[in-house]
Amino acid sequence: MQRIWSILKDINELIVFKHSIFALPFIFIAMIVSSYEVNHSAWFGFKLLVLGILCAVSARNFAMAFNRFADDDIDALNPRTVNRPSVDGRIGRVNMILFILFNAILFVFVAWLINEMAFIVSFPILIILASYSFFKRFSPFAHLVLGLSLGLAPIAGTIAVSGSTHIWSWLLCLGVMFWAAGFDLLYSLQDIEFDKEHKLYSIPSRYGKEAALAVSAGFHVLAIIFWLLFVGDASLGLVSYMAVIVSAVILCCEHLIVRRDFKKIDRAFFTLNGYLGIMFFIFVLTDIVFIIRG
Repeated sequence: MQRIWSILKDINELIVFKHSIFALPFIFIAMIVSSYEVNHSAWFGFKLLVLGILCAVSARNFAMAFNRFADDDIDALNPRTVNRPSVDGRIGRVNMILFILFNAILFVFVAWLINEMAFIVSFPILIILASYSFFKRFSPFAHLVLGLSLGLAPIAGTIAVSGSTHIWSWLLCLGVMFWAAGFDLLYSLQDIEFDKEHKLYSIPSRYGKEAALAVSAGFHVLAIIFWLLFVGDASLGLVSYMAVIVSAVILCCEHLIVRRDFKKIDRAFFTLNGYLGIMFFIFVLTDIVFIIRG
């Protein structure tokens, strides 16, 4: 039993499961909005709830494990990442490959169970999720690729419920993409000197700290704009607009924290962004419930 627990701890450390909190709320936002449009109910059914969670978890497991596998040469040189299970030998390369394949197959299989469109798009989604690991070796646009990987969550949620996408789902996708790219830029400030030394193409290493902070702020402004457009196109109400306003306040606080003390990047990265996603979901759900009752 202790051995199993140890393996699970290593896997959790490998994929940082708690960071699933970033994408999950936006998957469910898309699912409840789609369900309201299709069924006039926020509840999309227990089956889709289970399958949606399985898709989200397996996709993220695949993305994180593939990134760790592809980056083990870089991680082995970085003092911040040298103790990862993929680097120190706790999880061997063969087991990493098996874990990656298992989650890829599970993701595609669950997508097939959902509907035909979900199955079709599951393959390009996996390609996009894997591509981030290579982009940072030759392009500073890697931050946007990571953002797109999270931004696909609401697209997937919409397809799961309605079998198609809508304009509002793409607006929500773009909002999530710029939100995630913005906070990834802030997170990458921790590795600015390492990235310079090893010629990795992060925006901080290529253009400097101040440029990175400015681009991150610009990305977050775009995120707020696209979220406002999402609320309007989805015909949501005042509570959803409040979600966007509160998100803007949270993002402002995030930038203030990082500018004052780089040592608090982890706090800004996980705590504030985690609250943002959960808050956004609760506000949109409340809004839809009020619309239905009204």
